[in-house]
Amino acid sequence: MVLKTFGWSFAVTALGLVAAVFYGGWTAFGIVAILSILEISLSFDNAVVNAGILKKMSPFWQKIFLTIGILIAVFGMRLVFPVVIVSISAQLGPIEAVDLALTDQNRYEELVTDAHPAIAAFGGMFLLMIFLDFIFEDRDIKWLGWLERPLAKLGKVDMLSVCIALIVLLITAMTFATHAHLHAGPADKAETVLLSGVAGLITYLIVGGLSGYFEDKLEEEEEREHEAEEEAVRAGKPRSAVVLVGKAAFFMFLYLEVLDASFSFDGVIGAFAVTNDIVLMALGLGIGAMYVRSLTVYLVRQGTLDDYVYLEHGAHYAIGALAVILLITIQYEIHELITGLIGVVLIGASFWSSVRRNKALAAAEAGSSGKTEVSSGV
Repeated sequence: MVLKTFGWSFAVTALGLVAAVFYGGWTAFGIVAILSILEISLSFDNAVVNAGILKKMSPFWQKIFLTIGILIAVFGMRLVFPVVIVSISAQLGPIEAVDLALTDQNRYEELVTDAHPAIAAFGGMFLLMIFLDFIFEDRDIKWLGWLERPLAKLGKVDMLSVCIALIVLLITAMTFATHAHLHAGPADKAETVLLSGVAGLITYLIVGGLSGYFEDKLEEEEEREHEAEEEAVRAGKPRSAVVLVGKAAFFMFLYLEVLDASFSFDGVIGAFAVTNDIVLMALGLGIGAMYVRSLTVYLVRQGTLDDYVYLEHGAHYAIGALAVILLITIQYEIHELITGLIGVVLIGASFWSSVRRNKALAAAEAGSSGKTEVSSGV
């Protein structure tokens, strides 16, 4: 069962890691491995959401999403999107960016390094908004209760996450401008940082708006389908399932694609905190995207991985760490292995906490059932 579901993912992993070794040696191997783990972890909640919606779809639409949808996810967001970001920020054509990355890595590194403040500001703000919206939301399950409870109370203030993000952006831009002035650096980069950060914030709001729009449409279609089914039952006639299910499934498909794209943003932008090499990004994120597909299929068939309730928390704390790291790297260099390991450690800790929680719940349940048996025996 596991091999059948994850077979393609295992094969792509092996090919990707071998390609990384041939491309850049064991350092490249390590970077691709870290990117893969981060992408899988950051997209875990994506797989859970996908599975929940896919269960409601017909086998035909499930197949459409898991074939055409994964092509869009892997080749569109994970492979093409990093190239687009580099092209825009370094003012290169997409083909020229790929050609430079493969043939003249020194020149490519210079251009990307020069464009890094813009990339870091854009990505840092986007990821920061994801993190802030998560920690300011009141949730039934809390991982770090001592931190999440007071933050959830603060989250009742409207637009608090946007205000904090803008304050962080202003501080970052002003600090960068001061640093540039003291060290005779390019002062115009401070303006670039500010504009790129605002663009990242706007992108997050647009993506959230689109997801909300399609979610509302999906709920409307499901409600209409439910009403039509009730009318058909009352009239003693079979409902016209093809049209209604087709429309609902179509909106589900669109919703899933927008949702998948929005979840892909954090992985792609977070990858820039680990490396600027688009070849390594393509390998690492491509491997990760294949596992997201496999996890989605596994969840649809088994529905068991959502037992690890703290993984979503760990992934979002990793996103927050990546956001801070990206903003710091506007001025200071941080080694990519340190960046990657921080996220892996946070996600690993949340996984371990989930396992301990499940064991504690199982022990408590066994204890209560044992007491019940004793009392009934007496």
